[in-house]
Amino acid sequence: MKVIGLIGGMSWESSALYYRMINEEVRSRLGGLHSAKCLLYSVDFEEIERYQAEGAWEKAGEVLGQTARALEKGGADFIIICTNTMHKVIDDIQAKINIPILHIADATAAQIKESQIQTVGLLGTKYTMEQDFYKSRLELNGIQVIVPDRDDREAVNKIIYEELCLGKIHQESREYYKKVIQGLIESGAEGIILGCTEIGLLVKPEDAEVPLFDTTYIHACEAVNMSLKA
Repeated sequence: MKVIGLIGGMSWESSALYYRMINEEVRSRLGGLHSAKCLLYSVDFEEIERYQAEGAWEKAGEVLGQTARALEKGGADFIIICTNTMHKVIDDIQAKINIPILHIADATAAQIKESQIQTVGLLGTKYTMEQDFYKSRLELNGIQVIVPDRDDREAVNKIIYEELCLGKIHQESREYYKKVIQGLIESGAEGIILGCTEIGLLVKPEDAEVPLFDTTYIHACEAVNMSLKA
C-alpha cells in the first residue's frame, strides 16, 4: 500500500471528509481492520485565503510547495491537494517535489466520461468557476463546462467561504444552490460538478434531477486506487 500525502486545511471541514472517505474505502476493499497509510499536513487556511483574495497565488503556491516537500520527506508516495481551488498552483507545487500529484479535475473528468456525459455545470469558488485552470482541464477531456451567471457565482462563492468553510449548514443556502443547479440544467447541463470540496456538505444527490459529481468523494476514491495499485 502506497502512502497518501494529503495537503489539507482548506478548509479542515472537507479535509476531515477526505480522511474518513479514504479510510472507509480502504476498509471496504480490504476488509478487517485495514486502514489507509496516509500523512496529513493541515495548513492555516486564513493565510491561504488572504493570498487568494490578494491575487498572490505565487505566495500560496510557495506555502503549499513547502507543505508538499514536508510530506515527501515524511514518506508520502504521492500527493493529493484537498481543495479544488488550489489546483491553480499545482505546477508550482509539483516543481518542488519528486513524487506525483493526483489532480482532482483529472479524476473527476474520468468519472464524467465513464457516465457518458458531455456537458456539465460547474459549482465552486469564484476562482474555480471563472478562471481557466480547472475548466480547461475538463475541456481537454472533451467535456463542455457551463457556469452560473455572475450574480449566482458571487452568491455561491459567498456561501462557501462564509458558511460551509465554517461548518455552517443553512437550509436557505441549500435551496439557493438547488435553484442555481436547476438553472444550469435548463442551460443544458447533463450533470453537475460539486467543484468545491465543501459543497458536498450542503448539496446531496436527491437535490438534483441529474447526476452530481462530488469531487471530494471522487478524489478520495481515486487516491485509494493509486495507493492500492501494485
